[in-house]
Amino acid sequence: MRRPRRRSAALLTAALALAALTAAPTVAARPAGAPAAPAAVETPEPTGSECRTEIRGSHVVAYCHNPYPDGDRVQLHVECERWWDIDADGRPVEVYPAQTVRLTDRCWKEVRSVWITHARS
Repeated sequence: MRRPRRRSAALLTAALALAALTAAPTVAARPAGAPAAPAAVETPEPTGSECRTEIRGSHVVAYCHNPYPDGDRVQLHVECERWWDIDADGRPVEVYPAQTVRLTDRCWKEVRSVWITHARS
């Protein structure tokens, strides 16, 4: 009769060990030299004005609207087509939240390109 007791004791020990393994939280081991898990990356809040430009002959008009809570400093740049025509870089203008500004400049003759630069204020 001793033999069945040994089996039941061995089965009980195995069942308890299995229960302990499944109940314990699992922790994945990181191999030595492996990089740590990347930290949560915060995405920056969107900033900057939304600008649209219009060219009429030799005149340039740009409207910039700032829908964000931070200010934005915009500057209009005009490149003229003719080599003797002076390119223009307008003065920087502060665009506060929920504000729209109008920027203008011109060339003597044709306009080659127009762009607007932004800087956080």
